[in-house]
Amino acid sequence: MGWIFVLLAAVSEIIGVVGLKMFSQEKNWKNGLIYASGFAASFAFLYVSFKFLQVSVAYAVWIGIGTAGAVLINMILFGESRSTGRIVSVGLIIIGVVGLKALS
Repeated sequence: MGWIFVLLAAVSEIIGVVGLKMFSQEKNWKNGLIYASGFAASFAFLYVSFKFLQVSVAYAVWIGIGTAGAVLINMILFGESRSTGRIVSVGLIIIGVVGLKALS
């Protein structure tokens, strides 16, 4: 059950990052709401996950999924650089997250 909350937290964080990018480009209430509610939901889901999982593992997985997801979404939606180095780095983050989950 805890992993579901971590996944929901990471997806919410990605939504918050997309909202932040949109808000930085065009400051309006819709973009601000996406930004704020994405991060608020992310912290709420992460907090609930701590009842089921070790804080250190849940937090690390949340950060890893959120970071990798945000980079990939920004590459797809906002045309950020798709350099080999960035893609390899995202791959290493994913390997680290999988390793933490497998060993916990």
